[in-house]
Amino acid sequence: MLPGHLEVIDRGNVYARDCPARKLLDRIGDKWSVLILLLLGDGELRFSVLKRHIDGISQKMLSQTLRSLERDGLVSRRVEQSVPVSVSYAITPLARGLLTAMQGMIDWAETAMPMVEAAQREFEDRLQRM
Repeated sequence: MLPGHLEVIDRGNVYARDCPARKLLDRIGDKWSVLILLLLGDGELRFSVLKRHIDGISQKMLSQTLRSLERDGLVSRRVEQSVPVSVSYAITPLARGLLTAMQGMIDWAETAMPMVEAAQREFEDRLQRM
């Protein structure tokens, strides 16, 4: 390896459609998955509470996303036999590690947002001058 160059570790081709890592990145990069995981990071929540807190998500999309996250081992589902039946969701230890990694991205986004907004305004100004 040349000095000053990073060593590239081959973990599969994440650019390939069938790469398992890409499939997982697709899941955790989905906007609904991120929002659900962030909410559940604060503790177990019922389906209706998740639906109420995530503006714009349909009941069908929330159900599908929770099922996919459960399948991937990131969310656990608990059914309480009551009338009506109560279903609650929580993140798993695996997802807790993911939230730790995501926190750096969230911090960056909060810090960078004013610069992104300024870049967007500059871009729009350039388009209008054309």
